[in-house]
Amino acid sequence: MSEAKKKILVVDDEPDIVNMLKMRLEASGYEVIIAGDGNTAYNKAKSDSPDLIILDLMLPNMDGYQVCGLLKKDTRYAKIPIIIFTARAQKSDQDLGFEVGANAYITKPFEAKELLEKIKSLLGGQ
Repeated sequence: MSEAKKKILVVDDEPDIVNMLKMRLEASGYEVIIAGDGNTAYNKAKSDSPDLIILDLMLPNMDGYQVCGLLKKDTRYAKIPIIIFTARAQKSDQDLGFEVGANAYITKPFEAKELLEKIKSLLGGQ
């Protein structure tokens, strides 16, 4: 009996990054859903119940900090691990990411292996 695939919501407004992440994650056995802006991300997080969210900060409509904060304040979604995935590498950006509830913070450019290991650890090694 095969275990259901873990579902990851990838949120980024750069199609190249989304496509590369989608291929990488699907090759690692994850189901991938995509959102290209903050509002869509928030709505998909609520409707599709992902197991984990990879969230860019600089997004149209609603930024990643807002999306993360709204989800973490809602008890129905607070347990979904969120990885902030951004080019913003300053400590103040990281601090704010953790303040709004992010579980991890990975800066672009990134190592795919590092991202996959972080995903695995946040999903309990699955």
